[in-house]
Amino acid sequence: MPDASSRDPTERAHQAANFFSRVGATLDAFWQRVTEGIEIQVLWTQFVAEARASYSLYAREVDWDALAHESRGRRILKTASALFWAMLMKLSPARRVFLLIALVLGLLALVQGNQVRTDHRTFTQPPQNFTFILLSLAALIFLLALELADRVTMKRDLEIAREIQRWLVPESPPQVAGADIAFATRPANTVGGDYYDAFLREVQGGAATANRLLLVVADVAGKSVPAALLMATFQASLRALSNAHQPLAELVTGMNRYACAHSLGGRRFTTAFFAELDAAARVLTYIGAGHNAPVLRRASGTLERLNSRSLPLGIDPRAQFTTATLTLAAGDLLVCYTDGVIDAVNAQDEDYGEARLLELVKAGGGESAASTLKRLMADVEKFVGATRQHDDITGLVLRAV
Repeated sequence: MPDASSRDPTERAHQAANFFSRVGATLDAFWQRVTEGIEIQVLWTQFVAEARASYSLYAREVDWDALAHESRGRRILKTASALFWAMLMKLSPARRVFLLIALVLGLLALVQGNQVRTDHRTFTQPPQNFTFILLSLAALIFLLALELADRVTMKRDLEIAREIQRWLVPESPPQVAGADIAFATRPANTVGGDYYDAFLREVQGGAATANRLLLVVADVAGKSVPAALLMATFQASLRALSNAHQPLAELVTGMNRYACAHSLGGRRFTTAFFAELDAAARVLTYIGAGHNAPVLRRASGTLERLNSRSLPLGIDPRAQFTTATLTLAAGDLLVCYTDGVIDAVNAQDEDYGEARLLELVKAGGGESAASTLKRLMADVEKFVGATRQHDDITGLVLRAV
């Protein structure tokens, strides 16, 4: 039977192993909570994208042309100074003063720490700059807390706005015989200015009234909250005017008059594509109001563009909108999109471009509308990579079946 002296090292080893195991489990739980289980590579990608976006925000405030004539040393110092002032001026006046106080305290701590002290108590007592370090850190943390409180409040309001915006667009495509429909949107910010819709409406033609499938893709100039508010007014006016049972050209004319009354003199215009489908006859009537020309892939594999020279909505209340008509065949695929798709930029500052879009659409023979749209959104995301999205991305796909 082993004596006590031989058991103690074993027990101590087990105790140490249990201790480190508990510490490891605690650290792992802490890391999972902080990162929400996101992998390191994804976290780094998010950080790089956010850092680039933040730098771009402040860099817009710098006069780069004036700095180009400076020597390298002075250019670096002036660039740092300009970026600092750009950041400082984003704060409220009270917080600017608070940040400057925190920086002064940090500078005093640095100066005190660099002083040469020969007193033997230097190595046995806390450094004299310890108080300045604590005050500087406390001030920075307090300022960070204030900014986070504002961000959380704003984020909560934006989340509510996003929910309201989701109510304004259809959650799922309508079930229409002879038509397979899919749509998706990805705002650059919490809320965006892109709009899509697909619904049946009654249209008066002579003495008869018929149901037509109305398809709409629109893009309000601008991004985030201002564009989202105008998008809401666009949706409201579209739904109201659709109840009048008027032809498509009259509907778009009414939308334009309404947009002109709320476009701030044309500064908040809206590009849009309107299409009305007679599913039984497979006849598509459409109007493009300054919007990107949709791509029509025929079942044979040939591509057509639905071009239009009409003005965007909200510029000229007297603008005329002319309809165009085409006949679809089974297997034809119509892809509508906003400019956020082709203007998506990667880390090399390259645009996704129409050429990539056309190539992707051309390869979409025989698949469902949802499959084509999924491939498109995934291809744009892969192309962009870690670069932060700078514009809303929306797509609507219709396949004749």
